[in-house]
Amino acid sequence: MNKRLTALRTSSALLTVFCLSCVLITFSCSLRAQSQTACDTNSASQGKLPLSSKPIHLDVNLALVTVTVMDPYSRQVSGLESDNFRVFEDNVEQEIVNFSTEDVPVSVGIVLDLSGSMSNKVAKAKEAILQFLKTSNPDDEFFLVGFNDHAGLLSSFTNSVQDLQSQLLALSARGSTALLDAIFLGLSQMRSAHFGKRALLIISDGGDNHSRYSQSDIKRLLREADTQLYAIGIVDPLPYRGRTEEELYGPSLLSEMTELTGGRTFFLDNVNELPDIATKIGTELRNQYILGYHPSNRTQNARWRKIKIKLRPPKGLPPLSVYAKTGYYASAYSAEPN
Repeated sequence: MNKRLTALRTSSALLTVFCLSCVLITFSCSLRAQSQTACDTNSASQGKLPLSSKPIHLDVNLALVTVTVMDPYSRQVSGLESDNFRVFEDNVEQEIVNFSTEDVPVSVGIVLDLSGSMSNKVAKAKEAILQFLKTSNPDDEFFLVGFNDHAGLLSSFTNSVQDLQSQLLALSARGSTALLDAIFLGLSQMRSAHFGKRALLIISDGGDNHSRYSQSDIKRLLREADTQLYAIGIVDPLPYRGRTEEELYGPSLLSEMTELTGGRTFFLDNVNELPDIATKIGTELRNQYILGYHPSNRTQNARWRKIKIKLRPPKGLPPLSVYAKTGYYASAYSAEPN
């Protein structure tokens, strides 16, 4: 009898232990599940993907080309359709798969010449910058670079016109002209841009005479950069005698650099025209065509690929001029020219 009672007690104790174990295991699993859910929630709130989420695949092989079309009177042409454009890469026609004329936000860098030769022009240059800013989209962002003996970042990216205006008020002109260094600084700053559409606007009256970087350095960077370059060149009406070689070559240098990127250079000899030209550039940036295509050559060999845009204009239009980036370097990831 005692043996039977002892066995019964032993069985009961084992059953109790087993039940307690099950409860503990269930509770533990519940805690783990809640903990995992919390981790996933925290990860999502911190911008991290939960382990179970699938990665998002972007179309990184879509090449984008920004195009400006002008008539013989230097007036911008709008209203064209995708069928009016043909895109060639290394002389091979590409299929246009994306077409847009939307006014999208732009990241803009303003590069202002503050060398001594600008002393009687800097006031109008400041006015021109303010006029340019008036054409902007409320979402646009801007930074300001000034240069004379050296290039310096005067204002990092901001969408506050008042902040830029405050910076401009205190500027004065003196010293030499480190134009190429200023473009380098502008392209470097553009790496932190928030928008895909990007442009640099240069206002200068002469060539470079004080930079560490060479023309070939900057042209290489411009080919690699996804940034349009616009320039306003103030041409000195004085005779060529007494002007340095750099000053004489200044206009050609600006034209060569802007052409690489699909931008344009505007030359003037009257500083009073500066605000109107700046307004024209701002309006031009708001009314461009964006063409997208998948390059038929999928080899990513870091080689230069030439881009050529041709038009099939509607009947009745005069001869039109096209401005677009001249090419890009095929990268290990994608080709996304401006």
